[in-house]
Amino acid sequence: MKILILGAGAVGGYWGARLTQAGIDTTFLLREKRAETVRSAGLVVKSPKGDAVVPVKVVTKGSEGGPYDVIVLACKAYDLDSAMDSIAPAVGPDTVIVPMLNGHAHFATLDGKFGAARVAGGLARISGMLGPNGEILHSGASGVSFGERDGKPARASLVALDAACKKAGIDGGLNTNINQDLWDKWIMLATIAGMCASMRGTIGDIMESEDGADIVRETLEESRKVAVAEGQPPSDKVVANLQGMLTAKGSKAVASILGDMEKGGAAEGKQIVGDMLGRARKHGIAAPNLRYAYVHLQTYEARRARGGLK
Repeated sequence: MKILILGAGAVGGYWGARLTQAGIDTTFLLREKRAETVRSAGLVVKSPKGDAVVPVKVVTKGSEGGPYDVIVLACKAYDLDSAMDSIAPAVGPDTVIVPMLNGHAHFATLDGKFGAARVAGGLARISGMLGPNGEILHSGASGVSFGERDGKPARASLVALDAACKKAGIDGGLNTNINQDLWDKWIMLATIAGMCASMRGTIGDIMESEDGADIVRETLEESRKVAVAEGQPPSDKVVANLQGMLTAKGSKAVASILGDMEKGGAAEGKQIVGDMLGRARKHGIAAPNLRYAYVHLQTYEARRARGGLK
């Protein structure tokens, strides 16, 4: 099996490095600057599960080395259009695309470009970030989830990807109910991203305020109602676990969107919070906290666009 991973950040880089270590045929599709660094220094991984410097295969054009059996999109949601153009030459008649993007809006875009039958569902639960020199600073969780969105038995390439993950020590893998998993993650993301971005702090910071816990629970409930209306209600156990995680005193949990904003970078506000709010409105669900959070994110983007973050 041949795997192509677009991106070598915390998610794609860690996953691909471990696959390579396990002897899986894995190639990275990278921009020129990142490709030059990785070619010369390898992928540097610093992790509780073991540090490593991993020499990996790198290409800068999708036309190199393909077609591939599996293409993993490990980019930011706002880079989807350029990512699709980059991978298009690598897609063969039997290629399956596994997007690991946040939110849900990217599926309609990918389906329109490549056809729904070619696009699987996927999500990552890999904790980490890139260091100042491009090293992958893995901090704990190392799980992925992927599967057929139509509920049919998994095609051979996804079964092979599952086996590859197990060999590489990656948690999770093939999921027969990937749609529910996607929604369960999204209601968590909309809550933590919306709250951390608008309150400008970690969950622990928010919990130090008088009304922080109540506001977080209200926001989670807004997103839960949207999932129910969309036909993907989370289980009581999932909701209880999310409530506990998102209201834990002293928690260092924080949405990566806050780090993007503090660096003055682009943020996935539209894909994570804006789309959830849009679906709430479509179903007539009141979502005042999501509305506030999205206004905050839109204001940030407007300020950023006029160069007001200097």
